[in-house]
Amino acid sequence: MESLTFQTHSANLTEEQFFLLCSDNRDLRIERDKDKNILIMAPTGSSTGNFNSEILRALGNWNSKLKNGYTFDSSSGFTLPNSAVRSPDTSWIEKSRWEKISKEDQEKFAHICPDFVIEIFSKSDSLPQLNKKMEEWIENGCQLGWLINPYEKTTSIYFPNTEIEIVSFDKPLYGKNVLPGFELVIAQVL
Repeated sequence: MESLTFQTHSANLTEEQFFLLCSDNRDLRIERDKDKNILIMAPTGSSTGNFNSEILRALGNWNSKLKNGYTFDSSSGFTLPNSAVRSPDTSWIEKSRWEKISKEDQEKFAHICPDFVIEIFSKSDSLPQLNKKMEEWIENGCQLGWLINPYEKTTSIYFPNTEIEIVSFDKPLYGKNVLPGFELVIAQVL
């Protein structure tokens, strides 16, 4: 399923107006692309939501031991350097980077690109759109991204300036230098 796209060049919503639109419609998954078009996506299914919460829990457990960053769930929006407002399924930002942002900006769609993002492909998503979204994360400063495809049982790993690596669910995924010591075997959280 493709997302529903509204071309808003005539409306030209400010950041504040877009934030209010999203706040007033919390039941919708709303993002905005770099051209300020509004994207409305269908909610994920329950099994995808459960899968995402298990992954977030694993990341959160790792993070609470080291206390070197902040984890975010799928309801968190970020304003990227290209002006898009995106919400990954799971993300992490290094502590000193997050703490440089004003409290006011943290309460809205913070002007920062996460260091690490996870997107989970669900039946309500378009895989080509998710691949483009992963590329957008990397182009805007993300250091590591995982696109998890439960239907093919693979994870596509994105790094800046490298080819995409495909890993099967039975192999461990590593946080490498972005999330030192973080390791996850997707087959164990399904």
